[in-house]
Amino acid sequence: MAIPQPIRDNLRFLSAEVGSQVALLQNYFDGLNPSLGQRILDRSGYAYNLMIRIHNSCLNQLAERRRADQDSCLLRALESIATDLERISELCRDCVHQMSYLDGLKGLRAEAYGPLLERVITGIGLIEGAIDRHDTQLALEIGGIEAKLDRAYKRLQRRYTADLKRGKRTEALVSALFIAHDVEQMGDALLNISEAIISANLGQPINIDRYHSLRASVERLGLDQSLGKLSVERIAETRSGSGISGIAERGRKGKKANGYVAIFKEGKRHKLKEERDGVESWHEIFPGLAPRILDYKKRGQSAALLIEHLPGLTFEQILLHEPPKLLRQTLKRLQKTLARIWDETRSRKPAAADHMGQLNKRLEAVYTVHPQFRQGECRIGALPLPGFEALIERAGALEARLQAPFSVYIHGDFNLDNILYDPVERRINFIDLHRSRYMDYVQDVSVFMVSNYRLQVLDPPLRRRILAVCSAFYQFAAEYAAEAGDRSFELRLALGLARSFASSTRFILDQTLAAAMFLRARYLLELALASNPDKPHKFRLPIQEIFVG
Repeated sequence: MAIPQPIRDNLRFLSAEVGSQVALLQNYFDGLNPSLGQRILDRSGYAYNLMIRIHNSCLNQLAERRRADQDSCLLRALESIATDLERISELCRDCVHQMSYLDGLKGLRAEAYGPLLERVITGIGLIEGAIDRHDTQLALEIGGIEAKLDRAYKRLQRRYTADLKRGKRTEALVSALFIAHDVEQMGDALLNISEAIISANLGQPINIDRYHSLRASVERLGLDQSLGKLSVERIAETRSGSGISGIAERGRKGKKANGYVAIFKEGKRHKLKEERDGVESWHEIFPGLAPRILDYKKRGQSAALLIEHLPGLTFEQILLHEPPKLLRQTLKRLQKTLARIWDETRSRKPAAADHMGQLNKRLEAVYTVHPQFRQGECRIGALPLPGFEALIERAGALEARLQAPFSVYIHGDFNLDNILYDPVERRINFIDLHRSRYMDYVQDVSVFMVSNYRLQVLDPPLRRRILAVCSAFYQFAAEYAAEAGDRSFELRLALGLARSFASSTRFILDQTLAAAMFLRARYLLELALASNPDKPHKFRLPIQEIFVG
């Protein structure tokens, strides 16, 4: 996309204006000439107006586009760049204001600021060329200024702190610290600009750390391609904060050629390490079910995984959009796969899922989204009703008496979008495996069933379809439990479903659906507590009633 001329012109004026203000600040620090400081303050409106013009032009351009594409990403990047340039202008004014609290330049260490502001001016001067030439390397140079300013700020901070400890010129030194911080913040603005340019080049939001991880990982694909010749498309965000992108070769006219060649996932280091370990465990325990890890990179507290792209559809896609025949085929294959996994990984060691402990950990997050669920003990006439937390406590005592007679290797986060089915190969695959471990299989059964129910679908035929899937999956799991001699399966499932119904409401904003799920959780807890714990095999779940509606 060619940048529209009004945006290009205003961005050039804005870059020149902000660069000029930083140069004025540099000269101001050299001699503390009041007129220079006043000129910086007087020119605040011009930079702001240029930023607003760029925002309005980008907004008008975006309004003409009916779908998100790489052009839209460029327009959003230009908005962001304008905002951060104006932020540098604002930081210049802040420095001038703080200088008014100083008695001359004494104690400021003014000689340190000239080289730092020169770096900022250099970075601003690179912006237009990096945008025009889609030059990611130049964008990285702009972003690299932030680290240099940050190191210089830490040196100044140590010196100012040492001076403060002497107890002299305290107010002036506090102002000097603020000035040093303002200059350091100019580096942060340049880093944001750098990331905006790189994001525009790749067609999706990306930060510097993620870019370096992505570039290093791409070398493992063996495509003999630079990152600029690959299509990188954001396809998901996990609740833990990880980003998931599909990587594909670009065909003619820059479009995706033949589907994804790999999946790139980045996020918190400990989360991705858990996923890598989970995938490797599956390869040892049940080969062919999990995708291959192509690469794993660490950078500080972040990490990145390059994962084999698996063909097929998620169970959720099949349930909501595909013909009934394919849904039946998928469910049948899933059941056979699970039965094999449970048979082959079954250990005689008893397992306790601790559903109530899990629910307790998530309850505050539920109340944050739905404060109306926080209810203590109440009465209906003369009938006392315990509060929800009291029910959890009593159910926890009941659960402590119940254990699965064996443990199996479970997925650990068995939601519909973590299950893939390839209709061509008729093969099930699992993804997002960071919670996999030996555990009570009821954990996966309950999560799967509730992830069906919580789909925000109102269409009656689709709701009946969802009910049929839940019923069939329950029947499969109950039959497996009977054959395996698991006498407390249904009672443990009631607690597992209660946990999943209640904890899932923290992701549901629809009040009607959330209330229906929370009330089902309460009903299941009351039902379980009314049972005879000495005869758990007598307990039966009213599946049809629970999953209707």
